[in-house]
Amino acid sequence: MQVKVNIEFEQLLKIVKTLPSGQLKKLKAQIEKETEEDNAVDLETLLLNGPTATKKQLETITKNRKAINQWRTK
Repeated sequence: MQVKVNIEFEQLLKIVKTLPSGQLKKLKAQIEKETEEDNAVDLETLLLNGPTATKKQLETITKNRKAINQWRTK
């Protein structure tokens, strides 16, 4: 069974301030853990959904590398 409660931020803040120090530490640790997990997922999603080079772009890069290497060896 789930119960949903609408609490304003200020009310939530008052509740958190009344927590004993042990429970407050647990709450902070849990929030930090979830934040780190969210950031890791966001980075992974960003990298996986990022732009990729087309064949034409890869060919251009290869030609440019060859030209630079020839220039450097002269």
